[in-house]
Amino acid sequence: MPTPLVIDTDTAQDDCVALLAALLDPAADLRAITMVAGNVGFDQQVRNAFLTLNVAGRLGEVPVHLGCRAPLTRAWVSAEDVHGDGSGGLSMDRTGLEPESEHAVDALVRLAAEHPGELSVVAIGPLTNIAMAVAKDPDFARNVGALYVMGGSNNGRGNITAAAEFNFYVDPEAAKAVFAAGFEVTVVPWDPLTLRQAVFGQERLDRVAALGTPLSDFFTDVCAATLEFDRSVGIDGTTHPDSLTAAVLLHPELVRRSARYHVDVETAGELTRGYSAMSWGVHGLAPNATVIEEIDAEGFFAYLSGVLATPTVPTREIRRSG
Repeated sequence: MPTPLVIDTDTAQDDCVALLAALLDPAADLRAITMVAGNVGFDQQVRNAFLTLNVAGRLGEVPVHLGCRAPLTRAWVSAEDVHGDGSGGLSMDRTGLEPESEHAVDALVRLAAEHPGELSVVAIGPLTNIAMAVAKDPDFARNVGALYVMGGSNNGRGNITAAAEFNFYVDPEAAKAVFAAGFEVTVVPWDPLTLRQAVFGQERLDRVAALGTPLSDFFTDVCAATLEFDRSVGIDGTTHPDSLTAAVLLHPELVRRSARYHVDVETAGELTRGYSAMSWGVHGLAPNATVIEEIDAEGFFAYLSGVLATPTVPTREIRRSG
């Protein structure tokens, strides 16, 4: 049976690829897309979500819900220096396309309550919507069957500061609340997992481009700005933490090693805002999360390549800038 899931996203670059996996993998039953403030301007994120639905040939089939436009207590921080507009300058006619009137937090609470223990949530942006759903419904964490979080680093380097990964840095209070809420949570960390096993170098990027599908062309376009940034900071390829998070939920055979940790998030430190403290069992702290430590990197690339090879017919013409 396909896995019922919601993707909570700040749609830009690899978030778009994660959506493609959830939209096109027969193992997935994507019930909703919920939007949270993160990578790029909120309205641009919504445009990117509709654009991704379009290139997948699924426009109008999956509801898009607007969520929190700012972190719980802090000003929004952008990653536009990394992702540009998050869509490689692609656009389309959006006439008649409207998000749902139901707020993303209400949609998350409702969908989890309708089938307790069955819904999975893939959170690939800041955790603001998830924390708000916990505050709104004390049963939400229990009703969610599995929560997969892209965030933090496992005692490693950050990607927005030396200490912090972007999603946890943007809303550390939300991340801290989520890890204290009692979810069955699995973490896909930036370091070491993404940096060592989910980077696509030029040879892999060439293989994707050679597929010659609307999806592979879309992938090349939406990843271009991030590829340029990654190379400027010493990462020789595109990074794919978000699509990896969706992939390991849908295909747990891609996970080679994981372990139970106690995960907490720093909210008060001046230099360590958003730092994820992942204790590996020697500090007397009860585990509250499963942290993935190693994946089948070749298997993950083969999986995404298969998704991107899927023949699709976009509902509306996709325009390229310039």
